[in-house]
Amino acid sequence: MSKKKNPKPTLGRCELCLREDVETTEHHLTPKERGGTFLGTADLCIPCHKQIHALFTNEELAAGLNTLESLRANETVAGFLRWIRKQPPTALPRVRKSQHVRGKR
Repeated sequence: MSKKKNPKPTLGRCELCLREDVETTEHHLTPKERGGTFLGTADLCIPCHKQIHALFTNEELAAGLNTLESLRANETVAGFLRWIRKQPPTALPRVRKSQHVRGKR
């Protein structure tokens, strides 16, 4: 059985950092493996999407970081958002998974 490929990014507005004219991808607010297949999604720019998955496990996302408001309220995400909002729409910063996430996978 082959894995479904992610759809190509589209140009739009990131619902998390609110930058305009960025490539966005669909983020399942509740991870699919935690029952979020048919639940809400958000269009996020690639840096925001990668940063969320680098900082948090799917368990953490499902348990309490499954809304845009809860993500924005998180101190670590808020710091990233302050920084990414200053970057040009074409910026694709390098993202490394935190040791916390690497140890849980």
